[in-house]
Formats: sequence, C-alpha cells, structure tokens
Amino acid sequence: MSFEEDDTVILHDEHSEYDGEEGTITQVMETMFGDETYTVNFEDGQESGVPEDSLEAAE
Repeated sequence: MSFEEDDTVILHDEHSEYDGEEGTITQVMETMFGDETYTVNFEDGQESGVPEDSLEAAE
C-alpha cells in the first residue's frame, strides 16, 4: 500500500521514539531504487526516511 501527503498513519519502528504513535505524512520521497520513503509529522516532532513497511494506515 502506498501513502500520500496528508494521510494519517501509525509508525511501527521499535528503534524510533515515535513507535506506535499516529502522525501525518508531510512528504513523499522516491529513493534511487524506486522505493518510496516518507516524512511523518507527530505532535512533538517528525521522523524522516520512513519506509512504507513501517507504516500502517490509521482509522
């Protein structure tokens, strides 16, 4: 599943301080391999370079 800007997502990354938190995608970037990574804004910060498989669509 691909995400777009302004989508609300939940981050699943045990190494991130935002693991399990809900945020909003603010930027979609394409890597040189054709994969997409995302910048996600949270209430108290942001996480950049998030791969698609670390995100889940929020209700």
